[in-house]
Amino acid sequence: MDIIFLTEKVAIILVVFGITMLIALYSTFAERVLAGYFQDRLGPNRAGPGGFLQPLADGLKMFTKEDFIPDTPNKWLFIIGPGLAMTTALMTSVVIPWGKTVTIAGYRVVLQAADINIAILYVFGVISIGVYGIMIGGWASNNKFSLLGAVRASSQMISYEVAMGLSMIAILMLSSSLSISDIAEKQHGFIDWTGKIPYPSWYVFKQPLAFLIFLICAFAETNRTPFDLPECESELVGGYHTEYSSMKLGFFLFSEYVNMFISSAIISIVFFGGYNYPGMDWMSRTLGENASVILGVFVLFAKIFFFIFFYMWVRWTVPRFRYDQLMNLGWKILMPLAILNIVLTGLAILGAQHFHL
Repeated sequence: MDIIFLTEKVAIILVVFGITMLIALYSTFAERVLAGYFQDRLGPNRAGPGGFLQPLADGLKMFTKEDFIPDTPNKWLFIIGPGLAMTTALMTSVVIPWGKTVTIAGYRVVLQAADINIAILYVFGVISIGVYGIMIGGWASNNKFSLLGAVRASSQMISYEVAMGLSMIAILMLSSSLSISDIAEKQHGFIDWTGKIPYPSWYVFKQPLAFLIFLICAFAETNRTPFDLPECESELVGGYHTEYSSMKLGFFLFSEYVNMFISSAIISIVFFGGYNYPGMDWMSRTLGENASVILGVFVLFAKIFFFIFFYMWVRWTVPRFRYDQLMNLGWKILMPLAILNIVLTGLAILGAQHFHL
């Protein structure tokens, strides 16, 4: 039984890793196509039909380009930086519930690599480690632009982690759990009929302010426009990865797209029900449990792809903030709003208990 369990988990981890890398790879292609559309010009259209093989050509270029290391006394740190950024980006995917349990030949397979009861804390802990990869890489580059980009990235990510964590507290108060799979289960279906008054079960309807704060902070955590101050080419050449080339540069660029995919998955699960969809129980009764679960997986990925599109849409339509505006938004606006939302959520829960709703 232990061998079967281990085989199941290894298979799920490999599948999730493959899907994550494939989505990150073709997110670069999607971004360039959308950028061409938004700017009324042609996107990549040479490599393969419609430019579909462009990501593979870019990956091959990264592998074959000359890999040079600047004259720095911290060569090992220079190498470790992008590896750490990529590793922490991939580690967060193990606690994502991609669907409910599916039954194969009488064996129940949980579509999640690791269902830990402190998954939210795990995600925030890994995210907080990711900043070290950027900081180490920028500092070890022995370049003033890289160092400035690394300092900007670290201060930005630390600042917005505070508001992001506070926004999540309101969700934890409603779900009474730190497990992401429990949070997804609490949003079963679309309408909750268990109370006296039916209401939408997805947390985006119960916590719209928490969703807005979390979404803004997710842009800042992934260094996406309008929060791409750490690598803005108009000021810092390329920011913390200015001195990098070959696959070390590829790791930094890929980690951003992996983080964008994982953050879209967390937003979809925590606020939009994840694999839950309207008519889920009817689908289960009509077509069977496995068909309902598989459809739920496709629903989850549809939600994820929408938020990935939203990331790209914002990048090509909104200008970046100034650095002082970035800090003011994080500390003076988002953090007080998140604290206010916690207080209002607590009062709402007490009121509901008092009136037995």
